[in-house]
Amino acid sequence: MVQGTIKKPGYPVKTGDKICGTIPAQESNLYEPEPLEINILFEDDDIIVLNKQAGIVVHPAPGHYKGTLLNRLIYHCPDLKKTGEDLRYGIVHRLDKDTSGALIVAKNRLSHNNLTAQFKSRMIKKKYLALVHGEFDSDSGAISLPIGRHPVNRKKMSTITQKGRSAETIWKVSKSFHDITLLEIDLKTGRTHQIRVHFAAINHPVVGDPVYGRRKKIKNIKASRQMLHAWRLEFTHPVTKKTMSFESPVPDDMCDLIKKLTEPPPSST
Repeated sequence: MVQGTIKKPGYPVKTGDKICGTIPAQESNLYEPEPLEINILFEDDDIIVLNKQAGIVVHPAPGHYKGTLLNRLIYHCPDLKKTGEDLRYGIVHRLDKDTSGALIVAKNRLSHNNLTAQFKSRMIKKKYLALVHGEFDSDSGAISLPIGRHPVNRKKMSTITQKGRSAETIWKVSKSFHDITLLEIDLKTGRTHQIRVHFAAINHPVVGDPVYGRRKKIKNIKASRQMLHAWRLEFTHPVTKKTMSFESPVPDDMCDLIKKLTEPPPSST
């Protein structure tokens, strides 16, 4: 408060202003294990590969300290508390809350360090499926646009930024519907919201995306979330050094929407 009045964050402070406020109590960094379901695709002594459901936050954050994937994982595998640093507990990459699909978790420090290095050197291959608005003139292409914080809305990412980091997205048309396209997408980089931001930037936003997309129905069909799925994941096992590849089944809501888009329109007679 300034002079006893609440001001907006952009208020310019003046000489003589009396500013007061309170510092909220720090949230506990000790995340509690919760006996909630996780869908495991593969597990051994070193890694867990799982199929994350849409609607689940990966790592606790303000407003989401319970019910996250991490809460579930440390119940399933208590030793994760000894893995990695900065309370990451073996999580080496993330998916957005409403993005489904394959995700890998390290179960020990050696695996954590190795997988982190693989991601940093772009050795891990990630392929996504996405339903996007519009149709394309070609069967494949690439988007190379830098991504950084939105210049106005700091909660969003944008390709219009002065401090963007390089980002590259490779896409291929899998199937075309009327004004909707199913794409297979390869990420050469792993920027925050990369797929969602890149396709919105070329006027093909992900169907159902409430942040970067369009709020409209498709053939009277409404997507319950962003139609984005981490479909395939390929990496080198951190201990055995074998190449491992996993495919996450396309979730029911996405399959149902694709099926409805495939159905012919009802007869007018």
